[in-house]
Amino acid sequence: VKHPSVESVVQCEIDEDVIKVSKQYLQGMAVGYSSPKLTLHIGDGFEFMQQNQEAFDVIITDSSDPVGPAESLFKESYYELMKTALRKDGILCCQGECQWLHLDLIKEMRQFCKSLFPVVEYAYCTIPTYPSGQIGFMLCSKNPNTNFRDPVQQLSQQQVEEMNLKYYNSDIHRAAFILPEFARKVSTAGLEGQDTAPAWCVAAVEA
Repeated sequence: VKHPSVESVVQCEIDEDVIKVSKQYLQGMAVGYSSPKLTLHIGDGFEFMQQNQEAFDVIITDSSDPVGPAESLFKESYYELMKTALRKDGILCCQGECQWLHLDLIKEMRQFCKSLFPVVEYAYCTIPTYPSGQIGFMLCSKNPNTNFRDPVQQLSQQQVEEMNLKYYNSDIHRAAFILPEFARKVSTAGLEGQDTAPAWCVAAVEA
């Protein structure tokens, strides 16, 4: 909400206690809850999107890992629902797991996303507290002319400093789409039936 180009944000959170705990213990990260741009809904995200068709320009899903109830957020049916909740040229960004640990899941997600959207990309960032130190994003657009790889706005160093950005800049944006070879092959071709996982990851599973 700190970005001037963002006019409004709608958050749907299933657990109200998450909001309360964030405000109490993560005040620096929860500062956005005081913004007049934010509309907060407490409830199930599936039901919320079913009630809001063609309503959003951007949908961001920051989910937990695909275990238990959260597993449904990594299925084709969820992406179909998000597609109907997006406006004509809408885009979505969803938690895409780690290329070092969940390559089969990423491959599966990319394949069904390609059947739903004309533009699909996988990107990643580094977060030391996550397993392997990385987490990925599945990016999809209803507009066939979308180019996720190039920043829409080229930020100058002055803009980066004025916005107090600690991680993001235009170079980091481009670098997020440069994948190691084993992941690039899956991202660009699918390579059905071929073992593209890194050797150390396979060894760890076998052990």
